[in-house]
Amino acid sequence: MKSNNFLRVIIFCFLLFGAFRADAGGLSSKEAREWAEDKGEKLLEAFSVDDLKTKYALLDNLFLSYVDLDYVAQFVVGKYWNVMTGEERQKYKELFKRYALGMYKGFPLSFQYKVKFQILRAAVNGNNAEVTAQIRFVGLPDDDPMQNMSLDFKLYKGIDGIKIRDLLLAGSSLILSYRSRFYRMIAADDGEIAWFIEDFRLQVESIEYTNQLRLEGEYPYRP
Repeated sequence: MKSNNFLRVIIFCFLLFGAFRADAGGLSSKEAREWAEDKGEKLLEAFSVDDLKTKYALLDNLFLSYVDLDYVAQFVVGKYWNVMTGEERQKYKELFKRYALGMYKGFPLSFQYKVKFQILRAAVNGNNAEVTAQIRFVGLPDDDPMQNMSLDFKLYKGIDGIKIRDLLLAGSSLILSYRSRFYRMIAADDGEIAWFIEDFRLQVESIEYTNQLRLEGEYPYRP
């Protein structure tokens, strides 16, 4: 149960802070707090939608609009990005976008407890911003390790607005953990990018197929 709550929190935070579009150069803690209260309620409304197809559509739009998927895609393959051809990079980025949209659908997308979200700090450095927030579950015992979690978010302001680039829990970077995963995947293909892209394509298609079964009410599989 605690693991499921944690996954809900991760998805909630990625989408919540990804939707932040204020001027990073003029960001204040008060402004961020007021924004979070407003957008947080709207996001929770999306999570409360019962129809799974509608919920997926709403969350997909948030991911595509407000998470810097191009940056994350390049970051997680690290040194291997430089050995990819232009065609391989394009194929990989398109697959990564589908991968990101597919992966979150495997997480629990509803909350057992009402969520309260408080901004503790908002620090701006040029086009980059780091926001620290605290999450509290109303009704969960105060001594539960899930209570009062502190999370840090890395934001970047580009020509298309501010998007989220990373999430840190207890100082651990989410995209660094994904880089380790992708390095293992590429190493399993002996560093051959063409093989990796083909295996990655098969993995993405498998995820998408499973998610389609979820929409049809056929997953988990019925005997």
